[in-house]
Amino acid sequence: MQYKKINNLLGWLCFGIASITYILTLEPSVSFWDCGEFISCAYRLQVAHQPGYPLFAMLGKAFSLLSFGNNARVPYFTNMMAALASGTTIMFLFWTITALAKKMLAKATDEVVEQGNLFLIMGAGLVGALAFTFSDTFWFSAVETIVFSISSLCTAIVFWAILKWDAHADEPGADRWLVFIAYVIGLSIGIHLLNLLTIPALAMVYYFRRSRNVTVGGAFGTLFIGALILVFIQYFVRGYTVEIAAYFDLFFVNSLGMAFWSGAFVFFLIIIAVLVFGIWYGTKNKKPLLTLAFLCTAFVYFGYSSFAYIPIRATADPDLDNSHPDNAFILYGYLNRIQYGETPLLFGQYFDAKITDQTEGATLYRKGKTKYESSGRTENYVYDHTTIFPRMYSSEGQDPQFYRQWLQMNDTDPPTGWDNLKWLGTWQIYQMYVRYFMWNFVGRYNDADGQTDAYGIDGNWTTGILDGGRHLPKSVVNANTYTPLYALPLIIGLLGCVYHFQRKKRDALIVLLLFFFTGLAIVLYVNQPNIQPRERDYSYVGSFYAFAIWIGLGVVALAELLQFRLNTKTAAITATGVCLLAAPVLMASKEWGDHDRSTKMTPHDMAYNYLISCPKNAILFTYGDNDTYSLWYDQEVEGIRPDVRIVNLSLFTGDWYIQQMQKKMNNSAPLPITMPYDKYKEGVRDIIYFDDKKIQGYTELKDVFDFITSDNQAMMEPYQSGQMGNYLLTKNFKITVNKDDVLKNHVIAPDQESKMAAEIDWKFPPNYVTKENLAIIDILSHNNWVRPICFTTTIGTENLIGLQQYLYREGFTYRLLPLKPDSANRDQLDKINSLVMYDNMMNKFRYGNFKHARYLDHESTTMFYPVMVTTFYDLIDGLIKDGHTDLAKKALQKYDEELPDLYTGLDVVDRKVFLAKTAYELGNVALGDKFVTGIDNYLTDQLNYDGQLLQDNSAELNIRDAQYRVSFLNGLLGIATDNHRNDLSKKLGDQLKVYETKLGSILQQRQQ
Repeated sequence: MQYKKINNLLGWLCFGIASITYILTLEPSVSFWDCGEFISCAYRLQVAHQPGYPLFAMLGKAFSLLSFGNNARVPYFTNMMAALASGTTIMFLFWTITALAKKMLAKATDEVVEQGNLFLIMGAGLVGALAFTFSDTFWFSAVETIVFSISSLCTAIVFWAILKWDAHADEPGADRWLVFIAYVIGLSIGIHLLNLLTIPALAMVYYFRRSRNVTVGGAFGTLFIGALILVFIQYFVRGYTVEIAAYFDLFFVNSLGMAFWSGAFVFFLIIIAVLVFGIWYGTKNKKPLLTLAFLCTAFVYFGYSSFAYIPIRATADPDLDNSHPDNAFILYGYLNRIQYGETPLLFGQYFDAKITDQTEGATLYRKGKTKYESSGRTENYVYDHTTIFPRMYSSEGQDPQFYRQWLQMNDTDPPTGWDNLKWLGTWQIYQMYVRYFMWNFVGRYNDADGQTDAYGIDGNWTTGILDGGRHLPKSVVNANTYTPLYALPLIIGLLGCVYHFQRKKRDALIVLLLFFFTGLAIVLYVNQPNIQPRERDYSYVGSFYAFAIWIGLGVVALAELLQFRLNTKTAAITATGVCLLAAPVLMASKEWGDHDRSTKMTPHDMAYNYLISCPKNAILFTYGDNDTYSLWYDQEVEGIRPDVRIVNLSLFTGDWYIQQMQKKMNNSAPLPITMPYDKYKEGVRDIIYFDDKKIQGYTELKDVFDFITSDNQAMMEPYQSGQMGNYLLTKNFKITVNKDDVLKNHVIAPDQESKMAAEIDWKFPPNYVTKENLAIIDILSHNNWVRPICFTTTIGTENLIGLQQYLYREGFTYRLLPLKPDSANRDQLDKINSLVMYDNMMNKFRYGNFKHARYLDHESTTMFYPVMVTTFYDLIDGLIKDGHTDLAKKALQKYDEELPDLYTGLDVVDRKVFLAKTAYELGNVALGDKFVTGIDNYLTDQLNYDGQLLQDNSAELNIRDAQYRVSFLNGLLGIATDNHRNDLSKKLGDQLKVYETKLGSILQQRQQ
């Protein structure tokens, strides 16, 4: 059989294996993080967060149609899009590896390859492609609606295509492959920018193939040119095209009085004319390189044109319309993510630097009614403590503290250049790249977040080889997230890398460039300042893809070693078999349990519970991705509770978002925001500072609102800039409660009328009012108890603006109720509206298949499982306090029926100790014993490990946690003794003596 036919068949076999794997482990509904937003925006063709991902949205829309009207199946099919794209990536990876292997073992043009070499080439392709199939990072993105699966496909196609061009470069018309690559690169911008990082490697392929005299200087020059092409596409084609178009539009609209987009349209025509002229000129004058350059640029623009989707859909004003980029200036900022600020790369400040000077920069523009208006100017700062190549630059929040903690710096030591490099090496490179690389090819302890600890178990890598001697907790080694790979894939890949450089230095250099630019170059460019909201391994999947090529070529290297004893064919078969077992088969067996999401419904059901917890027509304030994106999915795609208005406070700082909230959305009426747009538009009342006027008592909130939104100069004071601005004259707010409004709108139950407060008064915590605070104040001032006000229970307390004493849990939300404060409550957020909460949790909630799912991801176990346990804890405690012990018994039984016995930290242990004690008090002895036994098993498992760490004098021992575990064990002993559980008491007492002896030295520290 011809080489080409076998190569094609085995490529499709890899596609089949990978696609079936991903479809079998596919998440059946929405996933956490961005997936809920992506599915919602694809299904209804809406505008996602910056920079938009328009092509991804359009492809997602096509796949969503396969649901044939069953909206609950939409995410399954958009997830399948990711699975099939990932399977196709594996297919192109196979063909890439076989192309490189063939260049080492046979002539590129050979259609018939010697049998031994044929086995070896195909074996290399199978091992490398299937190893990447089952790699941790790639598999994670392959089973959910996320951009990285299709972005990886673009990378795979581009790298495969340059090898196709390389194989046919001497044939007429071969350069069509380069035009094709340019088009795919242009298209990929509409998915993710990672694909651009292949360009330097592509430039080197071109140089090695077309240069008659390859030199080191020429190679470096080509690399520099490749970097320039990357910069040209990233900054000019993608960025400056829109920026220049915006200034054309400014001239045409403001100076010539023409319509919005007229100037931008003229500029786009100029670009087209330049490209057409360049192609015509190069063709006419027989300048093929010039013609090729203009053709490639034109096709990059063709692909990039998918971004026309963004302003078109923004103009349609869909429900999800991030930034509302309906004009060229907003579109430019949207595409360049300028709201996230600029990161210094080559020169900038240290984190402890002080501003010594400040100057105004470029004018910022917003769209007015008929013209563009100035919304302010950018600010340029001069610092007293700067450096070249700044890595430790952020002064935001806890960043300085984290820098000092990580590098073990004193609180007063100024950072130095050496500190800067240590941070780069130990955190940015090792912790946030090398650790991820090791996850994929060495092994991993668990899926916990491990950004802050380079030496502990959580989130760290392991070969698994020496773990037996470490006496690791059963909670680690028995979990499906424990995936030791014994470093075998790494060893094979390193063998392939060394062999590749020995046999084909130029090809190996090209793979190395791909590996570097999609890995460490991202580290250097992104310049992460601090702990990220989540692990960022997905950013480097292109680098892991490149290493998988070397895993494949490791087969060839091993076979050559075996040829000292075996013939070519036998060595090829043996090397392939050994490497298949050591990489893809091992990886599949270890990683399957950690990636099988087919039975998990947590994101969908947790969002459902948020919505169901809300009364009719509620306003639900959320914050952050996992509080919001799944909610958007449930509402926008499945139509769950369309009467609830979801308000994401992290977006409420934008004038565009406040304006959206003043419109009807789904079945939700506009929010009671009375401010006209001119009072809160960008550059107006962005921040209002507190100036204490010593006003006695509490001031009516509506009066405060009227004062801080007044345009009367007499109600303003001068700012440092010299301009007049509003100010906050008191932080003591009140809302007088209209009893008739409360009763008419059924805000409280009839039996709560005696508890109603005449007014709700509170102290506003911050020393300034930001735009989202201003909007909330407007809503509270004018709602008149018509619409229920709710906050998600996972929201940060800083977003509650001091209202804690009037917030009552009704499930997954706090509801604002005009009840007299209960000063006896130590934690004001523990209060519940017990009967409403009971009905929600017992009759309406869904529990995400928590109890029976084969796999629960990190967010399910560490974010929402503790929330569920705490919610049951609060419900049962509240029911007992309100005298509903019969209902408390049922709630306790419901908890046991729906939730597994997981332990994600000592806070969960604390809640479960209470539940165990309560079970005995309510007469359910069997359940009490079950709870105590489960807690005991967890504590002793952890304490055994603590004892081992103490014996080894390990820095990994958390003394405080060990002390608390012993304390909890002592508490369990007391509960068992008080309830006459004699056998349990004896067992717990004996254990306590053992651990008090084993951990005596650290327990004494606590006593001292």
